[in-house]
Amino acid sequence: MPCLWRHPKPIGAVGRCIGRTDLAVDPRKAKRLAHRIRSHARRHRLPREVCTSPLRRSADVGRWLARWGWSHRVDAALTEVDFGAWDGLSWSAIGEPAVTAWCADFANYAGHGGETLSALFERCAIWLDEARTRSTRCVVGHAGWINAARLRTEGRHPPRDASDWPAPIGYARRMDPVVTTLRTGRPESGRVNRAGPSELFNGAVQKNGISVE
Repeated sequence: MPCLWRHPKPIGAVGRCIGRTDLAVDPRKAKRLAHRIRSHARRHRLPREVCTSPLRRSADVGRWLARWGWSHRVDAALTEVDFGAWDGLSWSAIGEPAVTAWCADFANYAGHGGETLSALFERCAIWLDEARTRSTRCVVGHAGWINAARLRTEGRHPPRDASDWPAPIGYARRMDPVVTTLRTGRPESGRVNRAGPSELFNGAVQKNGISVE
């Protein structure tokens, strides 16, 4: 199975609901992660191939690797969850009642007009099944997608309760979707968000709910 890297920290994400909003990343951070992926591939004798989401915060890493002779494949199936009308808005603009409703029906909420968590799980399941026949072992994606893939490979269903959604992998970190341990030496299995729905939160850990970006 592929190794999954989360993209570098995007510019302008703090305090906002970011799913498919196409934010840029600092080119130095994209290049730094590309170096890390290249070193990992050399060490483990992996093919010089990378698959990324089409969003810039992911694809820019692949573009650096392509400059160094790698094959870079862009796959829309790796795109972050679609938050519909919420995407790009500040959490304060979305408002506590809407986010509370989301947390109350976490797996199937679609009040924003976007994608449900259950749909994200199905998209991940299809991609992971197809990945078994591909040679690409290096993937750059997003926190929500990676969490869904992680739970899917553990045989778990989309959580009904937002507090059961795992805390996100860190920016520019790597995780194997089968062995659910971050490559920092710290086991991550079972770690979940515990923030109350009255708390508006920033960055990757969003309001007792899905980790976006």
